[in-house]
Amino acid sequence: MNKFLAGAAVVVLAAIAGSAIAQQDPASLTQGVCSACHGPEGHSISPVFPNLAGQQPAYITLQLYAFRDHQRGDPNAQAYMWGMASQLSDDTIKGLAAYYAAQKPAPGQPGSPVLMAEGEKIYTKGIPTQGVPACATCHGAQALGDKAFPRLAGQHVDYLAAQLEGFKSGTRSNAPIMLAVARTLTPEQMKAVATYAASR
Repeated sequence: MNKFLAGAAVVVLAAIAGSAIAQQDPASLTQGVCSACHGPEGHSISPVFPNLAGQQPAYITLQLYAFRDHQRGDPNAQAYMWGMASQLSDDTIKGLAAYYAAQKPAPGQPGSPVLMAEGEKIYTKGIPTQGVPACATCHGAQALGDKAFPRLAGQHVDYLAAQLEGFKSGTRSNAPIMLAVARTLTPEQMKAVATYAASR
């Protein structure tokens, strides 16, 4: 299902990207190009694409710059966002960030009790024996984020886990702090902490 949605999004984007992006109008972009993957008001239906509603505006701005300047090189960034962001002006990027930050965030959904319990430990206390700090230190007790640190609450669990895997492997390298944090995490720990963070 996810692969189908991703493929369909590419077709839609290819058809409408040229005219909509050229307009450099944030309102048009959010309702046209951006909504194809990130959904109306920033609530995506596929975990391939992140929810943007309620995200920190500084974080969105930084990521759009990174996409535009090819500084974020994970596979999905290259496949979907390098082309989309290439024509965005600084003002349009700021407008998109402001729009999505103002939208009502998706509510968090609790996962399995086992994953939630393990994830809470990692999120609130870290894993000292592996050199992993508490996620709450940067992302906040309720995973709401702060400035350049993204909101994790209400995000897709699979999306968060995929980002942690990208940081660990180095395919996503535009966040030095996260490269250090993720390097010792196991897939099971990633899933657990992603489940807890997304549930907030």
